[in-house]
Amino acid sequence: MLTIGLTGGIASGKSLVAHYFEGYGIGCVDADQVAREVVKPGQPLLALIAEHFGNEVLESSGALNRRELRRLIFASPEQRRWLEARMHPVIRKRLFEQLDTLTGPYRLMMVPLLLESEHYAARADRILVVDVDEQTQIDRVTARDGGSEQQAEAIIAAQMPRAERLAHADDIIDNSAGRHSLQQQIADLHATYCALANGRQ
Repeated sequence: MLTIGLTGGIASGKSLVAHYFEGYGIGCVDADQVAREVVKPGQPLLALIAEHFGNEVLESSGALNRRELRRLIFASPEQRRWLEARMHPVIRKRLFEQLDTLTGPYRLMMVPLLLESEHYAARADRILVVDVDEQTQIDRVTARDGGSEQQAEAIIAAQMPRAERLAHADDIIDNSAGRHSLQQQIADLHATYCALANGRQ
């Protein structure tokens, strides 16, 4: 099945774009959602994380204390690498399993770091980048997460540069021109992807 890799910088509007595609009956798997699923209470990965970092990374309910874990791994590149080495293969396996259950003319695979990972990029037939300018990203991140502009800038700086991301794109959605423009761009792409999918059969 034709697989569209959906990506973009933080707060570019990937989830909203996926929501509109879902309105056409197009299935989407979301790496961020899978990442939350694999560390739920009772999951082997959560037990492994707690064993390594200690119980301070757990809430009293037994759920993962994301804020504390984030603090620990951003203070230590070594610890971040340890965590990524355990989490990424589990996330990838589950995401690909979910991807293979989707039906329809084509499917979406939404991964924020799609272009940074050869595993995900290799599964995508086309790369769709949702794009906004950096100041819009900063404004949205601070409004959404309540952090400072400096924190937002640090997150953006840690991601692939905008120009490089756009250079990898087969298709680009400009998500800075309002809801009507966004819906029209998605309608046009849906028609294109359906035509491409029909041509593959």
